[in-house]
This record gives sequence, C-alpha cells and structure tokens, in this order.
Amino acid sequence: MSAVPKSRDKPKTRFATPSGIEVPEVVSADMIAERDPGPPAQYPFTRGIFADGYRGRPWTIRQYSGFGSAEESNRRYRFLLEQGQTGLSVALDLPTQCGYDPDHPMARPEVGKVGVSLFSLAEMETLFAGIDLGAISTSFTINGTAAILYAMYLAAADRKGVPRDQLTGTIQNDILKEYVARGTWIFPVRPSLRLIADTILYSNEVSPRFNAISIAGAHVRDAGCTAVEEMAYTLANGLAYVDELIRRGGDVARFARRLSFFFYVHMDLFEEACKFRAGRRLWARLLRGRYGVSDDKALHFRFGVVCGGSSLVAAQPYNNVVRVAIENVAAVLGGAQSIFTCAYDEAFQIPTEFSAELALRTQQIVQHEAGVAATVDPLGGSYYVEWLTERMEQAMVEVMREIDDYGGVVKAIEDGWLQRRIAARAREKKDATDRGERVVVGQNRYRRAEQAESYGEVFRLDPAIAGRVLEKHANLKRSRDNAKVARTLQALEAAARGDKDNLMPLLVDCCHAYATVGEMVERLKRCWGEFQEPVRL
Repeated sequence: MSAVPKSRDKPKTRFATPSGIEVPEVVSADMIAERDPGPPAQYPFTRGIFADGYRGRPWTIRQYSGFGSAEESNRRYRFLLEQGQTGLSVALDLPTQCGYDPDHPMARPEVGKVGVSLFSLAEMETLFAGIDLGAISTSFTINGTAAILYAMYLAAADRKGVPRDQLTGTIQNDILKEYVARGTWIFPVRPSLRLIADTILYSNEVSPRFNAISIAGAHVRDAGCTAVEEMAYTLANGLAYVDELIRRGGDVARFARRLSFFFYVHMDLFEEACKFRAGRRLWARLLRGRYGVSDDKALHFRFGVVCGGSSLVAAQPYNNVVRVAIENVAAVLGGAQSIFTCAYDEAFQIPTEFSAELALRTQQIVQHEAGVAATVDPLGGSYYVEWLTERMEQAMVEVMREIDDYGGVVKAIEDGWLQRRIAARAREKKDATDRGERVVVGQNRYRRAEQAESYGEVFRLDPAIAGRVLEKHANLKRSRDNAKVARTLQALEAAARGDKDNLMPLLVDCCHAYATVGEMVERLKRCWGEFQEPVRL
C-alpha cells in the first residue's frame, strides 16, 4: 500500500523583486488601488503614449556601434543598415568623451578603444559618408562634449545640404549621471547645466525633430542601483534640467516635447516592464503637478533602452543571448520607443560582426515573430502587473522625496551624497552575488569547475589605428585656415565668460572652421575650470 503524500512544505524563501518589493503569492483585484489603468495615449499614460502602440510605428532598432577610426565605423554602420537596422547609435572613444584630442598624452593609449575617434568635423564627415542624414535617426552616446558633437553633426548636415529641420536622433547630453556613475565629466555642475540648456533651447529652434537630451538612468543602474532607484534618480535629474531650462527662459510646454530618457533593462521581466509603466505616469504627474503642463505631447515620457549592460557576464557568454532576448521582451512590454540589444560578447570585448548581427536578429525575431507587439500594453489589467506598477511608483516617489529633503539632486551630487548611496548599493549587490543569494547562472551557480570557457570569435582592434588617427589630426591642423579657427575659438571663449549668450551658434562656427574637440574644450575650461570629485570617508 503506497504512502499518502504529505502536503508540500513551503520553502522559507523570501520572494521579492531585485528592488526589494515583497511579492505576494497571489495578487487579487482587491489589492489594486486602480483596477483599470485606463486607455493608452491618455493621461497619465500608464498603458503608453500612443493609442495604437507599435501598430502605427515599430520601435527603432538602434544598435550601438563605433570603434577605431571613422572609416572603420562607417563600414560597420553601412553593414548594419544593410541588415535591417533602422537607426544608428554612435559609440565614441574616451578621448572624444573627455574632451581630449588624440595627440594629448592622456588620450594616446585610448584612441579608438571603446568607440570611434571623432575629433573634428572632418572625421564626422567621414563617419557618415554615403549615409543620408535626412533619412536616418542618429543617437550619440556623449555627455561632457555633447554640445560639441551636436554642433559637429549640424555642421556635417550643412555640408551635405541636409536641412537641419529634417534631422532626427538624440544626443545623450546628461551630465548629472556622469558625476555619480560613469565619470566622464569635464566642467563643474552648474556651467555644465548651462551648456545642456543651451543645446536644448537651440535645438528646439533649428532641429525641432532632434532630441537634444536623453536623461539616462542606464548608467546609475549599471553602477549598482535597483530598478526603482534608477527611475527615481533619472526623474530627479530630469526635474533639475527642467528647472535650469526655465531659469534660462525656456517654455516648459515647448521644450518638454523633446525631452527623452534612456534606461537599461535587466532580467526581472515584470519589474522591468512595470518600471516603465510607473515611470511614464509618474513623469506626467510631476510635469502637470509642479509646472502646470497640460499639453499631452509635452507630458509624454519618450524613452529608449539598452538590453544588456552589467546584466551580461563573461562566464559562459552564450547565455547572454538568452538574457538579451528576455530583456528585449520586457522592453517591448514596457513600451520602449527605441531599443538596442547588446551582443553576447559585450561583457568582455567590442562585438564582432557575427555577434552584432545576432543581437540585431534578436530584435527582429521579437518584433516579427513573438507576437508581443500586436496589441497595446498586453500586460495591462493583469492583477500582478497593476499591483507592481503601483508599488514601484510609490517606491520611486519615496526615493525622490529623500533627494528633495537633502536639498535637491545638484546639491546631492556636489556634496557626494548621491555617489555614496550608489556605491553602497553596488557593494550590497556584489556581496549578495558572492554569497550566492543573487543567482547568476553560469557564474555563481551551474558552472562546472573544469569547464573551459568558449568566447567564440575574438575582436581584435588594428594596433595601427591610433597612428593613422594621429596622422589625420596633424594633417588637419596643417591644412585648415588656422586664423579662422583662432577667431571662432576666441568668440566662443568670450561668450562663455558671460551667462547670457547661447553658446551653440558659436560652437557650430568653430566646427565649420575645423576647430577640434580638444581646442573647444580647452577654451571652455579657461572660463569654467574642471569638476573635482568630492571625497568623503
């Protein structure tokens, strides 16, 4: 006679999202405050900013790419466009990001290493040779020198005869997160805010379809933040930019139409989708409540994402293909307008052509085969999704309240308070991974000690690239009209010493004269100095 099975003992495991929100075993209708999230395209836009979702327009497939010289990156861009990519995302090398020319002693070891070297208009023209700037959307992952790269892009369009009002795309241009996460700052906080406001206000006038900022939570997430903190810090930064733009005479109902956001997507599918649903409606509520914005288009939360980042690991790298696919689905379920899928090998190298194509195919499979884009907000009305969206919004508001209580995000950065919070969170995450409480498949669980790692094709950067870039830099300085360069740089410096003039027209003039990134940055440093990281024990 067989034994009667006993009722299953429940494991004493805490179920929570990575942000620490306790997950109930079952969510019922009476646990949700707002049972009906409302229709899409209506305030507060929980279900999306477009009535027809992806039916009217699929998300932009924008793969991040750039390495070595402008010539090599141009070849990769043309390949990706031929394979069905619908937008370009330009990666810049560290010298370009930090405002150094390639001949600077600080720059030489890093020329072309993590992105393309782009030191002048001549290189920008080479980068986009054979590519119609009026027909392609271009994103630049650039911050400290964002105004200069935007000016260079405008000058390149001028040279090609492309009207500026036809240009579409984005410059990241979010310096606040650089101070707390990435570190590619140049100038102190307040003059940096002035420069960002200048780009946005100028773009509103001359390139109204171009987003002059992408307020980025992605990098604070990679630095260790939770999904809730990523969104809360990003929205707090967004409000700081709104305040600066108003201070400089901007009309919030107008400039808010071109504000955009940028995030990472990590592996908890439901938390990530709900992060965007909660952030979308919270941003609309903040703009309406604080600034009296009533125009729906000015309340829209436009955002792009990267699927990957620090969620990818070098151990058993082919597992990253699965991770990126799950994150891609989460981004679609959250309503992203632009998506970049990391290649599986980005945890340890610049992607090869094979891995870049596979990442692109991942998006195309999700877009055309998975069915998740067929209806608007397919998760809407799910008890769990609506419950989690509410809890995440509440948690975001609480984090933003802590920042306000401290004195605002600018003060929090200048004092190092926000940097310390993020560093502490990163340590918690690492400790949890080291203890095995946070499972990373193939890294701290399900990894055989004797298993040899297979990384597939290895990308190798031509070691002669730096020399070729330096030669082009020297040739440019010999061949250009150096008297004209000096005049444009002097005009830029004179305007930067005051606080009234918009610097963008002067930067465009400098680019047309073939002044270099390093020369323009050096003139601004004379006026503003450099940011010094606050050190706190």
